[in-house]
Amino acid sequence: MQIGLKQLCDPELDALVDESRQFYEARKAAVRGKAQPDLTTAVGLEAVRAARKQTAPLADRKATKRVAEADGRKVPVRIIQPKAVKPRGAYLNISGGGFYLDEAERNDAYNARLADTLGVTVVSVEYRLAPENPYPAAPDDCATAARWLIKQAKPLFGTSRLVIGGMSAGATLAMTTLFRLRDDGLLAYFAGTVLQYGSYDLSGQTPSGRLYADEYFIQMYAGKVADKTQPDVSPLYGNLKDLPPTLLIVGTADILMKDSFAMAAMLSAAGNDVDLRVYPEAPHGFTLHSTKIAEAATQDITDWLKAYLDD
Repeated sequence: MQIGLKQLCDPELDALVDESRQFYEARKAAVRGKAQPDLTTAVGLEAVRAARKQTAPLADRKATKRVAEADGRKVPVRIIQPKAVKPRGAYLNISGGGFYLDEAERNDAYNARLADTLGVTVVSVEYRLAPENPYPAAPDDCATAARWLIKQAKPLFGTSRLVIGGMSAGATLAMTTLFRLRDDGLLAYFAGTVLQYGSYDLSGQTPSGRLYADEYFIQMYAGKVADKTQPDVSPLYGNLKDLPPTLLIVGTADILMKDSFAMAAMLSAAGNDVDLRVYPEAPHGFTLHSTKIAEAATQDITDWLKAYLDD
């Protein structure tokens, strides 16, 4: 079996690279020379959050807000139903943003498209953000939402077929959620996992983790954690046995590409069903952008999940 980078990228995607390059060159040109807010200050952080919220893609419908409650904990969730079809399952989606930037609302447009193309109810978690609420607030909230969904998916949405996924920090939190569910004997409820460009070693001790060890989000989120190799912070160090089938999505221009490779290898070595998809010259967060490569990745996710929702 060949696992070189060229073999991991679908050659049909090469035709989409030029359009993708133009898109990202235009994005870079739009901010070139502009002063960036200081994220280490409350004013700067709020400015970045506000700017990102204003530039979020608009969804074609509003999400329903609800409070999920399980085991004495509560967390707000956003629910988007598929149009005109009975849900074939429910997708627990955990948004990214480095554990500190984005609210789940920023993914409403993406979640609405996913709900319609896949025919599922999408539930996104409004987990608490750092630095105001550092670790373990975010994994606590995500686990609460997952436990609530296990109990409520059937009475609320008419389905008990569940999948889980996340982007960036959300992929990290999806993994920590799976660990916690397994500890509680609840892992069997989830049929599949989609991990998009996650960060799996916040300790910076692996070769892949060292590439982003100085990123500020780690200090914001887990700066006071003495041992960042604990699996609830860095899933790469966790017990990876007996997890649901997993699809990993990442681009070759992403600093987290090697982290995704490391997680895919470790999941496979632990005996899990793993599918790694790599997209040429795609940067971090690319599936949320308006490019044909993003469309191709979203279609890959949809096709992959259908197999596990219909199983």
